[in-house]
Amino acid sequence: MVRVVASAVAAASVAGSALFAGPGVAGANPPDVVNRTYQDAKRIIQRSGGKAVVATRTGNALSESRCLVTNAWEAAVRRPNRRGRPVANQDIMVALNCNGELAAAGTAGNSAASPAGRAAKEEQQRKAEKAARDRAARQAAAARAAQQ
Repeated sequence: MVRVVASAVAAASVAGSALFAGPGVAGANPPDVVNRTYQDAKRIIQRSGGKAVVATRTGNALSESRCLVTNAWEAAVRRPNRRGRPVANQDIMVALNCNGELAAAGTAGNSAASPAGRAAKEEQQRKAEKAARDRAARQAAAARAAQQ
């Protein structure tokens, strides 16, 4: 008899704690949006059923949509519904880096040692090399035209 009562009490306490816990957060983990632009991250978060909320922002060199997401996490606050009961919210908090793509003398930006900075530096070098090739081609064409 004691075992039956103990089992019933244990089952009731587990069921009761489940009732008080309420529904879980929509997604167990926020979608992986780190190192993406806020515009892309917002779209990904919305597709997963969440709402992107800017929690922190560093810098102001870029427009909000072009800022890089440096971190994303679920909001820890449970909001009340229309009846006043707390429900899990869908907010995904994001931290933005709006400093710019690459730091230079006198301008803020990502370090060339960071993944985003390395990518920006490589892109900058590709553009410089392409501009040099284009300039050389124009000069060669002008030299040929002058010889004729």
